[in-house]
Amino acid sequence: MPVANTEIAELFERYATLLEIDGANPFRVRAYRNAARTLENLPQSAVSMLEAGEDLSELSGIGEDLADKIGAIARSGRFDELEELQDDLPASLAEIAALPGIGPKRVARLYEALGVERLDELEKAAKDERLRKVEGFGARTEQKILDEIARRAGRQKRYRLASAEQMAAPLLAYLRDHPGIKEAEIAGSYRRRKETVGDLDILVTAARDAEVMEHFVAYDDVEAVIAKGSTRSTIRLRSGLEVDLRLVPAVGWGAALHYFTGAKAHNVQTRQIAAAKHWKLNEYGLFDGDERIAGKTEEEVYQALGLAYVEPELREDRGEIEAARDGKLPELVTVEDLKGDLHCHTRASDGRDDLETMARTARERGHAYLAISDHSQHMRLAGGLSAKRLREQLRAIDELNRGFDDFRLLKALEVDILEDGRLDMDPDVLNELDLRICSIHDALDLPGDKQTERLIKAMDDPRCNVVAHPTGRLINKRDPYRLDLERVMEAALERGCFLEINAQPQRLDLNDRHARMAKEMGLKLAISTDAHSASGLAFLRFGIDQARRARLEPDDVLNTRSWPDLQKLLCRN
Repeated sequence: MPVANTEIAELFERYATLLEIDGANPFRVRAYRNAARTLENLPQSAVSMLEAGEDLSELSGIGEDLADKIGAIARSGRFDELEELQDDLPASLAEIAALPGIGPKRVARLYEALGVERLDELEKAAKDERLRKVEGFGARTEQKILDEIARRAGRQKRYRLASAEQMAAPLLAYLRDHPGIKEAEIAGSYRRRKETVGDLDILVTAARDAEVMEHFVAYDDVEAVIAKGSTRSTIRLRSGLEVDLRLVPAVGWGAALHYFTGAKAHNVQTRQIAAAKHWKLNEYGLFDGDERIAGKTEEEVYQALGLAYVEPELREDRGEIEAARDGKLPELVTVEDLKGDLHCHTRASDGRDDLETMARTARERGHAYLAISDHSQHMRLAGGLSAKRLREQLRAIDELNRGFDDFRLLKALEVDILEDGRLDMDPDVLNELDLRICSIHDALDLPGDKQTERLIKAMDDPRCNVVAHPTGRLINKRDPYRLDLERVMEAALERGCFLEINAQPQRLDLNDRHARMAKEMGLKLAISTDAHSASGLAFLRFGIDQARRARLEPDDVLNTRSWPDLQKLLCRN
């Protein structure tokens, strides 16, 4: 069974953490972390690339040695070096190091001073006030650790949508390949395209003698069969993700899809509408007494209830039922509406591919333009561009653009917002660009008022066009920094700036609620990939998922416009 990119990335990340705890060479630690990031950002499976004969050593951050290790993990599902290191260091130390504000170096001190190996031991040491006696710790740190452990204790493990997709897609294909299965779809939060998924709900219809459940539990990636019945079974995959399969009758297919897709509150509303008509709505259909009124398709269920069809992404009980009743549902933006991408990187900074490759791939994807926005000089570890190197890139872009008649590379830069709010590039150089993507990458722990003022001061600069990944969060890894986002949005509106929905699967920043808040304020957003490779341009669809959940229509999105029209919007007087 193919090993998912996320599984290999997690192995590399854990290995890097244990290496750092063990005091290994920082360059070696960084190499594994960079490789993990590369794998997480790949839109295609590394294993499928190997099977196609592609050379993984050509990927950014992965040389021959790491490519060989990926190949070995793909063949065996095991990472021998990690297992050897875990003979000397407890694997649970990596879990402690993942707590905010601790990190590998502090874990090493705790391990050496107190013998703390597991979270429960860390919690006891904090409650006993023993942590504060270790260098680098104090009473405040003890309390933060206790708060974080308590917060995590009540939280179900959730998988980023893209990670869940890597596990879900081959399983769905496996089910659809069975000759007796007629229809198969994933429902639940996955179908609503939530940014994280706790488990998978799969629905199928099949011939009577299809032996669907036997086929399901025989899937190669199954770690455990939790339950097995004639119409419902549950498995746990190697990754820990649980999958529920339900066999439903074809006549109730639409009702089952509706029932298992919508959030609980959405389904309560539709059942109340049915009850008001003295009908009953459940996973088997819509009934008037014993008579089935609807259920074969979702469309006929909504129509019978007097509602327009509600797209899966909207089924969260956020006003969509009222809008469906009143004929006011939005015409949601689609990938096809986008004319281009306003944020990407090349090998000039920390990307994988050159200008020409990025341009060719964008054109093949149907883009009319692509903004090249490598990092500015403050991002030294990412190979940030000095003014001289940026001007060299601008000349190269001019040269390439002379060969296009239906496409344009835009001159841009991801400009760091320094801690005092200044932009990290000479204003004269910034004036030579088509647009400026401005972002925060450091001093993430500033108090909320200072972080807010930092962003607003950056937008005071007339050269600031779009604020990238505005809250700085990394899903399941880093919380958003403290920020008054409403004030930032108001400031953006006043100054003619815009915010971004960053489509990188680990960011999806703005989130859907914040993107909806922007729409309601009248603030237009860019949907951009922040791609670090040509293949990363495919991530636009994850940004579209987020935008659709926020009820965004094409006019709400900057890059649904042609370049001349977009240029007018970007012009700040």
